[in-house]
Amino acid sequence: MHFDQREQTALREAGLDTDDLQSASERVGELAADTAADLEAFVADHDTLYSDMDLAHSGDGPAEHAVEYLDTYIHGGDLHGWLRFETWGATVTDGRVLTDETVELTLEGRHGRTRFATTPDAL
Repeated sequence: MHFDQREQTALREAGLDTDDLQSASERVGELAADTAADLEAFVADHDTLYSDMDLAHSGDGPAEHAVEYLDTYIHGGDLHGWLRFETWGATVTDGRVLTDETVELTLEGRHGRTRFATTPDAL
């Protein structure tokens, strides 16, 4: 079940029964898996992405990244993974597709929520 005890109590108080909770829980997992697949495809389709990430020793404006891959997995309803750049990587703890040209990934550590786009102008 993707809902903690407080969430389950609130949903039951709103009128959902156990079958409804199970269906909603399964749907959360499906949506997370769909998002993971969409994010992986987005990264796989582009050798270079641009981001609003603050990087040490970089100039103003969008950062340019040579991207190798995004590998994701779903744990419960949570999306996790690893984003591999040319010379480094970052743990991914969530993400979403914003547009056909832009995604947002939550990167563990100092980078937090970061938008990635196919062009600097798309940011």
